[in-house]
Amino acid sequence: MTNSINLFTPEKYIAPAAAEKPKSLTVGVDTRQDPYYWLNERDNAEVIQYLNDENAYTDSVLSPVKTLKADLFNELKARIKEDDSSVPYFKHGYFYYTRFETGKEYPIFCRKKGSLESPELILLNVNQLAEGHQYMLAGGINVSPDDRYMMYVVDSTGRNLFIRRSHRNLFTAYVKDLQTGSLLPDQFETAGGLEWINDSKTIIYDTKDPVTLRSDKIWRHTLGGIKDELLFNEIDETAYCSISKSKSDKYIFLNHGYTQNVETHVMSADESKGSFDVIKPRTKDFYYSVDHFGDEFYILTNKDGAKNFKLMKTPVSKVSVDHWIDVIPHDENVLIEHFEIFKNYLVVQERKNGLNQMLVRNWSDGAEHYIDFGEPTYSAGFGENPEFDTDVLRYVFNSFKTPPSTIDYNLATKTKEIKKVQPILNGFSSDNYETAFVWVEGQDKTKIPMSLVYRKGFKKDGTAPCYLVGYGSYGSTYDPDFNSNWISLLDRGFVCGIAHIRGGMEMGFKWYEQGKMMNKMNTFTDFIDCGQWLVDQKFTSKDRLFATGRSAGGLLMGAITNLRPDLFKGIITGVPFVDVLTTMSDPSIPLTTGEYTEWGNPNIKAEYDYMKIYSPYDNIETKEYPNIYVFTSLNDSQVQYFEPAKYVAKLRKLKTDHNTLVLKTNMSGSHGGSSGRFQRLHERAAEYSFMLGLLGIQDAGIKN
Repeated sequence: MTNSINLFTPEKYIAPAAAEKPKSLTVGVDTRQDPYYWLNERDNAEVIQYLNDENAYTDSVLSPVKTLKADLFNELKARIKEDDSSVPYFKHGYFYYTRFETGKEYPIFCRKKGSLESPELILLNVNQLAEGHQYMLAGGINVSPDDRYMMYVVDSTGRNLFIRRSHRNLFTAYVKDLQTGSLLPDQFETAGGLEWINDSKTIIYDTKDPVTLRSDKIWRHTLGGIKDELLFNEIDETAYCSISKSKSDKYIFLNHGYTQNVETHVMSADESKGSFDVIKPRTKDFYYSVDHFGDEFYILTNKDGAKNFKLMKTPVSKVSVDHWIDVIPHDENVLIEHFEIFKNYLVVQERKNGLNQMLVRNWSDGAEHYIDFGEPTYSAGFGENPEFDTDVLRYVFNSFKTPPSTIDYNLATKTKEIKKVQPILNGFSSDNYETAFVWVEGQDKTKIPMSLVYRKGFKKDGTAPCYLVGYGSYGSTYDPDFNSNWISLLDRGFVCGIAHIRGGMEMGFKWYEQGKMMNKMNTFTDFIDCGQWLVDQKFTSKDRLFATGRSAGGLLMGAITNLRPDLFKGIITGVPFVDVLTTMSDPSIPLTTGEYTEWGNPNIKAEYDYMKIYSPYDNIETKEYPNIYVFTSLNDSQVQYFEPAKYVAKLRKLKTDHNTLVLKTNMSGSHGGSSGRFQRLHERAAEYSFMLGLLGIQDAGIKN
């Protein structure tokens, strides 16, 4: 790829200028002036007009790559097997799977009784539900123990909400009679947590506070009942609650709390009128989660200072903490992430040196072994494993160059059966690409892992463009997963990579602690150090380095742009959390109070002052900035649209350069953008065409 000229000339068009209506915002003794606070008025016609004006401006500025964007969309879509289906899994006498039909946006949930040769029963066709709607998210299939009824959830507004690690959405729940195919009159709002009591007539579910959208209540619903019974109400405004069912189907668990301050209650799933009993009362900095096997509860916990967690067990009849004993002891170098319990085996998903590993233990003799994944950098996680009495573990393996592969691993014979490799059409071959796992020395001498992928034959001479991704919040790991969309960049000479920065949990729980609260600046400097390393090692150059992040990763983008605007050619930021101080100071905004343990409580001066240091919106200065593409959704309830809208308005006012700055608002999407599988590709094509346009590329031909 040769040097070329930026195709965009934003100065040819008049950029929208949001009106300035200063508002004083006071927290403690500090008062800030926010000229664009009024943009949070969702029902204000002036706000909607401003967003539409920004969309029109974006379309005008990016018009030189309009054809390229369309061609890229077709290129991305051409890699998808449109009539694809998932690998069936077996549960309670049925094979369950999901399939897609050619040309259709949404999944079809199905099952077959006893054998894959049996007739197909369509449980839910989301394409039918989506008719007449601009947005549709549906799923959560949960069949009753007697096989008579099926629960599912629907959101047709886009105002869904993914809360931290629980990923609970604001849905309407429906119950379908599988014998008649008709819907029961039972309908209710839920956060997405739905579990059957074993009588197949009683449902336990969760709901949200209507203002803060915090999951705060657990209810009992009886089919045909008039009034639901409130079982639990979480009054702590910083805490969430959720429910789950043991793999054994014998217990319902109620989990509530926040970060490391949690509490679990248990109720027999055989008792329709049962009540929850606490296992261990919530105490500060004590975390645990529970599953069941035989006569014992198995507990993943940080008890006794186990930062990276350990696995313990206790008799069902003796749940007090003094009866807990170690099953897998703590290892300061190994993070325990998840575990699966089978009749004959325990499988523990661990993370060491940034990579997944799976430990297998035989219950009968205690013999252990690790599964060999066969690649130096990869991502592996548990698949669907609903059956207890089986020696087969299903897991999903992939890497930057290996498409998602569903694998059945025989725990006894240590043999693998590849059930499916996700088909990637249009001539893809993994042999064309190479991966690397490198360590970058940060400003404080911390070693930061980074995963890279590029085409074979790549030359480190500083001429290649680079697409660097980051997140670094909530302890979420960002694994080197396969992304078919990246092929369009790799085949045009890009290096693509993930910076596994502090704030995630790639290197254990301490890695998370070192990138949250009063250590948050580490997240930003780690990413900058990774970008600088790529330039210094001649993987790319400053005029060809692009960075991207979404949500909390959008906060990362805003921070690095303020700190090192000279390091990047362009920034792509999606649904960005950029107005940290204002949002965290307003408890009426959804998610705010539950985030105090991640970002800080603004009512505590030291925490307020620290957030003020890095909050992207508050730290925009009169200086030059790189090219920036901002994407948001009007119906996003996790990061409200007005944060990126205000951010762009302030940037337009203060930046001194003539670089491209555009804001694209999806007027019907959610936090994840559009809901359809092809609709989302339009958004990726727009982002990629933005980068290619900045590199002077106007046609869709591959530039190796």
